[in-house]
Amino acid sequence: MSLRTVKAIIDEQGGIRLLESISLPAGRSALVTILEDETLEGQDSALLSEPALGDWGRPEEDAAWSHLQQER
Repeated sequence: MSLRTVKAIIDEQGGIRLLESISLPAGRSALVTILEDETLEGQDSALLSEPALGDWGRPEEDAAWSHLQQER
């Protein structure tokens, strides 16, 4: 599965307008994330990701991924 992020704005009628032209095959799905602010300019994307990454520091997560840290 391939993911692509495309910046868009919501127009005066509530429609979504992409800020770049893209061509996609028919039948593709999309997820739309509505941001509280009009733009991400000047914001730290790491802070925006913090809630999604919050579980990574738990001991259970460390144990689940420990096999990737083993020496070869």
